[in-house]
Amino acid sequence: MTDKPVYIGGVGIISPLGSGIAKTEKILRQNRSTIEPLELFSLLQGSPLPVGQVHGLDEQSPLPRTHRLAHIAATQAMEGCIRPPDAIIFGTTTGGILTTEQLLRANEHKKELYRYHGLNTVVSYIARELNCTGPALTVSTACSSGAVAIGMALKMLRRGQVETVLAGGVDSLSRLTYFGFHSLQLVDRAGCKPLDQNRQGMVVAEGAGMLLLTTVKPKNHHGLLLGAGFSCDAYHPAAPHPEGQGAFTAMQTALTDGGLTPDDIGYINLHGTGTPDNDLAESKAIHRLFTNLPPLSSIKGASGHSLAAAGAIEAVVSTITVSHDLMPANTGLEKVDPVLGFTPLINPSERSTNAVLSNSFGFGGNNGALVIGKAGIFPQPVVRQPCRGLAIHGYSCLAGAGDTAAAIDRMQNGVSVAGRAAADVISKNLPPRLIRRLKRLPRMTLSLAAGAHENSQFDNQNPGAVFMGTGWGALSETHDFLSRLTDSKEQFPSPTDFVGSVHNGPASQVAIMFGSTGPNITTSGGDYSFEQALFAAELMLDDPAGAALIIGADEGHDAFSPLFDPSVRAGSTLADGGAAFSVSRSTVGAKCSISIPFFKSGKGDGVVAALIDSLGGDISLQNSCALVLAGIPAAGRREGELQLEQFMTQSKLSVPVVHYRRLTGEFASASAVATALAVSFIETGGIPGAVTGKRDIVIDNRINKILVLGLGQYITVLEISRL
Repeated sequence: MTDKPVYIGGVGIISPLGSGIAKTEKILRQNRSTIEPLELFSLLQGSPLPVGQVHGLDEQSPLPRTHRLAHIAATQAMEGCIRPPDAIIFGTTTGGILTTEQLLRANEHKKELYRYHGLNTVVSYIARELNCTGPALTVSTACSSGAVAIGMALKMLRRGQVETVLAGGVDSLSRLTYFGFHSLQLVDRAGCKPLDQNRQGMVVAEGAGMLLLTTVKPKNHHGLLLGAGFSCDAYHPAAPHPEGQGAFTAMQTALTDGGLTPDDIGYINLHGTGTPDNDLAESKAIHRLFTNLPPLSSIKGASGHSLAAAGAIEAVVSTITVSHDLMPANTGLEKVDPVLGFTPLINPSERSTNAVLSNSFGFGGNNGALVIGKAGIFPQPVVRQPCRGLAIHGYSCLAGAGDTAAAIDRMQNGVSVAGRAAADVISKNLPPRLIRRLKRLPRMTLSLAAGAHENSQFDNQNPGAVFMGTGWGALSETHDFLSRLTDSKEQFPSPTDFVGSVHNGPASQVAIMFGSTGPNITTSGGDYSFEQALFAAELMLDDPAGAALIIGADEGHDAFSPLFDPSVRAGSTLADGGAAFSVSRSTVGAKCSISIPFFKSGKGDGVVAALIDSLGGDISLQNSCALVLAGIPAAGRREGELQLEQFMTQSKLSVPVVHYRRLTGEFASASAVATALAVSFIETGGIPGAVTGKRDIVIDNRINKILVLGLGQYITVLEISRL
């Protein structure tokens, strides 16, 4: 843990407002809207809706638009920095979807052309470009993604694990989001007028915002990241809590996290989308928290709503407010809505402020708030970070063989469980009314969550927070939305499929089922998605007595899995599944503990030696480790096998190694199922010889841990230990 301030050492921004701080500030001072009719792609029906689009990108680049936007903002943020960041955390919802849409319309089936589809490919590309060998994490919490990524970076820096983190958000325009929000009737054809009495909706936009955060004081900096707060409405998949309860909690938590009071805030950068319900809910939350309202406004009337990038772009704008004494106007406002109870800034204001509160709220009720301020004004708060590791109190899993009992029994006998469970199996413990409109992934996720909670001793305590990892998200909803869009010649996009297509949708459904109003974080790191969810839970589960759920799940889809997942071969038997774990910081009544002591690029120098050191060294491993469950994705088999050989040789371990994907099949969240298997061994006190092909292994007070290794592009380790 460190009590050092977290400085904003660099900023990067590209949006409809322009590229770079200077151009962005100029447009904000002019109080000018950059919203205009869509030009990026042609339409089959009707006139184009207004959007916020970025001009001047290299359209001949083989990289998807999202990746190019991220690269521009990251390069700006890293300007003058002589070494790579220790970690990178991005929020995104689109990944390479715009390119994917074009390929699908061309009926293209070459797998390599879809290599940039996944959300995780954006951060992986930037990590390679910047030579970052540390954790590269992807957050996808809809329109709060960028703010959540920045908040996670703050947590990492405070823990003292790293000294520099590049954090932010990025999204590009796409048919999915353009037609999706239109299908929900949330788009204002006349442009966006946040907080206006006659506001009719939002305008979809694109862009990227990045902050280089550091605990090492730079010669020149843009201010401090003082605090962050997160919550979940647990109310509705797409609509906000009508009283703004989740927004209030996120703002209040951010202030408390930074050691500030409402009176310390000199300006509020509102989420302010321009939709009637969202603006009203946010206003109620503001009035509840603030007795004396500071100046406030939304910039989305100037820029549009850049979705996952919005929170990060507005964090950059907040640094402009702090360092350049500029409070942006509420562009587009014509008639103040008296119901809101306040008057946003009509014109830009040149006024000094010590601290800014910046709000970001997204689908599924995922809320994030950041506090950015001047250095040397506020005392550094005493922040007590919890110890690493969590206690597992209950678990469940799903695989092709069926539910927990069926899957664990087969795997403990060394028999493969690969395949896809039938629909009635993944839904059997769920009320029909809950799932009647849900497709495969959300049903799997709800079933896993219900099973893990039932398996725990938390009979009278629902989980307060939800952390989920999914490599590919809801493929069924995404496929069906895009297919219907094409088949109907863009006339009848499905609003239900659009809402269900967001990666954080399943975790939000879990929050609604349990009333979980704490952090609700979805990560999407390809084959390391579950590991990233555990990483997030270790960082962000602050309540010492609170329970949480950690879930990893992916669905196998006949059309999309062979195209998107590099480890799934066309014509092979598809597999899917996942696992969920009921966890807390308390070990009372727990089955075992779990931690993630290592997450780095597989290409870094000395990475295997560093892995062994993170586990206490070779002697400690030899004296305590009972089994290694090795996860090597098929697409990285050669690299992974070499890494495993190096690990076993350098650690001098002589324990059995089980390649768990031979049991689970190939899908991104297979490590979650492997972790459930490891927990079952700890719970029963032994590892059957049928699994290892050798004699039974007794787990006792000395030989008391199992490692779940992730190998290939990244090297990760989950340590599951007897208490």
